[in-house]
Amino acid sequence: MQAIDQSTQATINQWLSGNYDEKTKAEIQALVDQNATTELTDSFYKSLEFGTGGLRGIMGAGSNRINKYTIGTATQGLANYLNNKYPGEKISVAIAHDSRNNSDYFAKITADVFSANGIHVYFFEALRPTPELSFAVRHFGCKSGVMLTASHNPKEYNGYKAYGADGGQFTSPDDKLVIDEVNKIQSIDEVNFNRVDENVELIGEAVDKLYLDGITALSISPDAIKRQHDLKIVFSPIHGTGITLVPKALEQFGFTNVTLVEEQSTPDGNFPTVVYPNPEEKDALTLAMNKAKEIDADLVLATDPDADRVGIAVKDNDGEWVLLNGNQTGSLLINYIVSAWEEKGKLTGKEYVVSTIVTTSLIKAICDAKNVEYFNTLTGFKWIGQVITNLQGEKTFIAGGEESYGYLIGDLVRDKDAVVSAAFISEMTAYYKDKGASLYNAMLDMYVEYGLYKEDLVSLTKKGKSGAEEIKAMMEKFRNNPPVSLGGSKVSILKDYELSQETDLASGKVTKLDYPASDVLQFITEDGSIVSARPSGTEPKIKFYCSVNAPLADRADFAKVNGELGNKIKAVMTDLQA
Repeated sequence: MQAIDQSTQATINQWLSGNYDEKTKAEIQALVDQNATTELTDSFYKSLEFGTGGLRGIMGAGSNRINKYTIGTATQGLANYLNNKYPGEKISVAIAHDSRNNSDYFAKITADVFSANGIHVYFFEALRPTPELSFAVRHFGCKSGVMLTASHNPKEYNGYKAYGADGGQFTSPDDKLVIDEVNKIQSIDEVNFNRVDENVELIGEAVDKLYLDGITALSISPDAIKRQHDLKIVFSPIHGTGITLVPKALEQFGFTNVTLVEEQSTPDGNFPTVVYPNPEEKDALTLAMNKAKEIDADLVLATDPDADRVGIAVKDNDGEWVLLNGNQTGSLLINYIVSAWEEKGKLTGKEYVVSTIVTTSLIKAICDAKNVEYFNTLTGFKWIGQVITNLQGEKTFIAGGEESYGYLIGDLVRDKDAVVSAAFISEMTAYYKDKGASLYNAMLDMYVEYGLYKEDLVSLTKKGKSGAEEIKAMMEKFRNNPPVSLGGSKVSILKDYELSQETDLASGKVTKLDYPASDVLQFITEDGSIVSARPSGTEPKIKFYCSVNAPLADRADFAKVNGELGNKIKAVMTDLQA
């Protein structure tokens, strides 16, 4: 059994003797009495930090857990940052929460601390999607915003997404400045929990209307929707916030035949019908696909608990329902939007698309073919949001996306948005149906035009302090000894985003990468395969992303070429672990 180190023990003692409530102290003391050293170490060996998605962790007592005090400390740090950054200004923030257990309570704690620090709070009266929080920050001219959510994590988790004045999550250097302020807080006594009621203003349906009207105005193919208004759509919010706005958005777009998955339509933080409330997981869409088979639907949509990500299922040419992955859906969406803009003569040369370094290169191929400017960012939608903010007024953002089921159309918000995405995926399905094609065949046609790109993701979970050390050691090994070949093709380029450099392994030539430093490695082979290794910023995982591609001559060849690419990915992953 591991011993508790001195630093961790000091933090435990601080919580047992400090100004914490008796229930919290009793919970910690029970672990001490049980000699539960592993759990105590994991709960106290560090303080939660902002990663790619903000603050996220298991709920419970401790500095490395989500609770009243870590939420309060984060908020006090954020309040201090805001008061330092905007001296003498009237500062406001917006706060929303999802359907998770305690999200409403943590939202109230967040409002208490902001209001106690003289900051005006626009507080959503009930649960709302994450993208609407981003919209509210921009609409009200707030300096910041907070969303209480752990996105698609299991029910034991909760979290805190912090947003800047542009409605995007904090990026460098502000994310570090916020965490510096949080880390300066040495005692819970420095956190002001004394709510000032007049600083808290409830918001709700009026903001919903503005947001939904803004989304509806983005529609490109209203005529196709009119003709295909009875498209059969099955929607599941997977017990989350999607129920508040996705059905309304579909209705405003003109869809009249939407079937809800009743068993998953009531918000519930226990997520009783799924193991993980994650639209990336097949099991999370089982009920929706069963309903789709029952009514012979055209499309299945499912959103995660905070409705920033959406998963879809479509019928293949054998009448079987298949789940599309995030790269397939993102590519389809961007191909549809760019093509529809081109059809309507809306492309002026100022339009652009953004995706991330671990998202399919098919998106770039589409943009290159259509002469639409393409930008590539680090993983995490906050970087896509930053590009949109930086180019505001100069260029027109059409759409963006990342492989983890997050997409954005239009610049109403600065985060991935399952509400606008669900509406546009439905519009896209109606557009292709209007032309006599299924969404599945539209995907095959896209592959024939640009090549068949196939991606896979392998995640290794390494929990706790020992897991974090193991992940660090794995990255060091790959950094110092990159693989010579992957899947039978020589590794020609190593991109190290932490060192901000790209190395041509044959010539040894090193060039600078123009990205903020990030612990990501990419191996690119001579035949165009790409493997990215990256520790997760929000979960105890290391992730390996693999992308391969090959030409597709005809729709009929899809199964064969897809199978060959699948075998290639297996070979690449085997070589990587050798």
